[in-house]
Amino acid sequence: MDKQTVSFRLDSRKVTTLDTLAEALDRDRSYLLTEAVTAYLDVQQWHVNQIKAGIRQADAGELIDHAQVRKRLAIWRRR
Repeated sequence: MDKQTVSFRLDSRKVTTLDTLAEALDRDRSYLLTEAVTAYLDVQQWHVNQIKAGIRQADAGELIDHAQVRKRLAIWRRR
């Protein structure tokens, strides 16, 4: 996979924490930053996919009546 260098500013306390964690895990700063960005992108992509799926369901008329939602929530709250 082709790699590019990316530069950004980070609060010095976060850099210190990052370096401390990297040392504890016997990894370098770049490895941890790559892992963090990957995890962030995965979550954001999942979120976008869920929104798109919800829009498709709404467009197809696959909706739950508000009263049914309230009823289900009331059951969950009692547990």
